[in-house]
Amino acid sequence: MKKIMGTGLWALLLTSLLTVPAWAQELIVGGQAVGIQISPEGVLVAGVSEVQTPDGAVSPAAEAGIQAGDLITAVDGRPVADAPALMDAVAAAGEEDLALSVRRGGQELTLHVTPAQSAEERPMLGILLRDALSGIGTLTFCDPESGRFGALGHSVNDGGTGLPIPLHSGSISDAQIVSVQPGTPGKPGELGGVSDLGSMLGEIESNTDAGIFGSLYECLDGQRLEIGSITAGPATIVSTVAGRERRSYAVEVNRVYRDAGGTHAMLSVTDAALLQRTGGIVQGMSGSPILQNGRLVGAVTHVFLSNPTRGYAVSIQDMLRAAGLAAEQAA
Repeated sequence: MKKIMGTGLWALLLTSLLTVPAWAQELIVGGQAVGIQISPEGVLVAGVSEVQTPDGAVSPAAEAGIQAGDLITAVDGRPVADAPALMDAVAAAGEEDLALSVRRGGQELTLHVTPAQSAEERPMLGILLRDALSGIGTLTFCDPESGRFGALGHSVNDGGTGLPIPLHSGSISDAQIVSVQPGTPGKPGELGGVSDLGSMLGEIESNTDAGIFGSLYECLDGQRLEIGSITAGPATIVSTVAGRERRSYAVEVNRVYRDAGGTHAMLSVTDAALLQRTGGIVQGMSGSPILQNGRLVGAVTHVFLSNPTRGYAVSIQDMLRAAGLAAEQAA
């Protein structure tokens, strides 16, 4: 690396200081379990199957090249928003060829498929469909000024491909934890929760690598803290692992690192009560706020598969940036 003269270095540092992002000053800390409901922009292919016809079993979808994880967005140029709309289009086609608009990863494809007449005399493609996803996660924060919220700390992905679900609409609802499957090495644990769909809390507006974000109908009660930068050392996480009770648990931030995706951290659970209850970090705890020195600094995102006592975190700055709550400070 070439040596930089002192005056040049000072100028660089001064420029950097004048363009540091100014973040929301205070946020309401989450930690409560929420039900998450997401509808994609189209119909997800959960898998392909065979159609039993009078002449034997066939799979029109497989023959056309349709794969699990494909997102069907239109039939013959007409958008399909859900599984019933796709099924209606297939029924109307009979045994005529259909042109399916398919999104696969970053590709837009057109696949031609001809329905097969089933033994029950129904035109079928042999596709297992999924047009909505639901689960349990943890709310990270609410901005009291705008009502914007952040949760999960990572995107909601398709289980087959691991790719983020293209969001059409979504919501979060009140939820409670009713069971815990503790994590063990090689097998992630899970919080068992029940969503109260009669108590909707807000709408999901974006599904990003740093979490899901949207607007609450009313900002939830909670501790109000300034934000800070995550650093190596002792910290606490706020989670709900039983009922609706939020509790703080001790963790240690082992390492902080930066890459093209932002600022991330590795952490270890040190709290004896949490280790006894869950074995460490389990599915459903994603989004649990991380607090250090009286500030909100990030959120739990993933668990080490080989060691459930350890996991990953995303910085609160990256979540705010993804939520559209970061503003550049004027020079």
